[in-house]
Amino acid sequence: MFVDVARIFIKAGKGGDGAVSFHREKYIAAGGPDGGDGGKGGSVVFQVDDNLSTLLDFRMKRKYVAQNGANGTGKRSSGKDGENILIKVPRGTLIRDAETGALLQDMSGDEPFVAAKGGRGGWGNCHFATPTRQAPRFAKPGLPGEERMVTLELKLIADVGLIGFPNVGKSTLLSVISKARPKIADYHFTTLTPNLGVVYVGEGESFVAADIPGIIEGAAEGAGLGHDFLRHIERCRLLLHLVDVSGSEGRDPVEDLETINRELKEYSPALASRPQIIAANKTDIAPDGENARRLREKAQELGCAYFEISAAAQMGVRELVYALWQELEKLPPIEVYEAEVIPEKEADPEEDIIIRRENDTFYVTGRHIERIFASVNLSDYESRMYFERALRKAGLFEKLEEKGVKEHDTVNVCGFEFEYIH
Repeated sequence: MFVDVARIFIKAGKGGDGAVSFHREKYIAAGGPDGGDGGKGGSVVFQVDDNLSTLLDFRMKRKYVAQNGANGTGKRSSGKDGENILIKVPRGTLIRDAETGALLQDMSGDEPFVAAKGGRGGWGNCHFATPTRQAPRFAKPGLPGEERMVTLELKLIADVGLIGFPNVGKSTLLSVISKARPKIADYHFTTLTPNLGVVYVGEGESFVAADIPGIIEGAAEGAGLGHDFLRHIERCRLLLHLVDVSGSEGRDPVEDLETINRELKEYSPALASRPQIIAANKTDIAPDGENARRLREKAQELGCAYFEISAAAQMGVRELVYALWQELEKLPPIEVYEAEVIPEKEADPEEDIIIRRENDTFYVTGRHIERIFASVNLSDYESRMYFERALRKAGLFEKLEEKGVKEHDTVNVCGFEFEYIH
């Protein structure tokens, strides 16, 4: 089963929490804080695997979560970093942010790509010792790892894309010029998935050709099978347009040529402007040369090179292969898409500090407040003082006054209640 689009959820590991610990050793008084830092959370990493040719595995598994970092311990021992999770994809896979559609990475090279970074480990209490605070009883929690929904889209990497109506001989030609063995039969839509073949021209000279399932009229709007696979010729440097001049399908070859080019233009103007070579196939069974003559004139009108071949009888095929190679030598390399910058969301104060009033009690929640609260040891006086300073710095008290808080009202911060005193 060929799958070329998938949507998955990825989540990096959370950083480990810093430790609250004090040195305890015989004959050593006041050993001081020695809590270690938490380990870094594992990241989600994508890697190209040339043994893969489809995204089928991502239909079976849709959630990928990296390992969390371990918590720090005493004796300044840092927690173990979480292991990265490695996701292997076929070469040519595009990774997009599902929410914005922005391109994160084009997996066309061999370099791994970190799609979600693991959270940083929290500091142990040994980092918070000062001359005036020699026994801090609090530490920092680990930060959460990045998480997002991503869309995987496979766009095959080939130099030459074979296009044309169903049953014009694309699969036959690919089997003749390469060692690929696509399914060949005398009926429409024999090819249900794109096929790749390496075409050897000479010593150290070769290129990759892709046989794309037949495109029909209306493909750009979803008709037939071609619309599902038009994306696979977007990278191709050169298009080989096969046209049946024998009339065996009862169609006009010139109209076929115009129809396919129109579908390419509707799907992507950039694709329609790609260099094209036109090959009139099945010339060995053509009843006369009229269709070939008309098609040759149309190719000249379009400014495209024109060849007459018979893939089944292997007539004119070698000359066509050399012409393809010579044209490729003039063209730039296969396009690699540049990653797009995802615009950062504007900071929303309401996301960080959420205040809800019920009678004379003000309930305070929010991601920023929760992170502060997680680092506090409420049984320790110095830690509580740090908590108050952090809340003041975050602007909580000003926001409470805007909400109408009064002296001696109750404020509940993440379940911890205190009396508001101005």
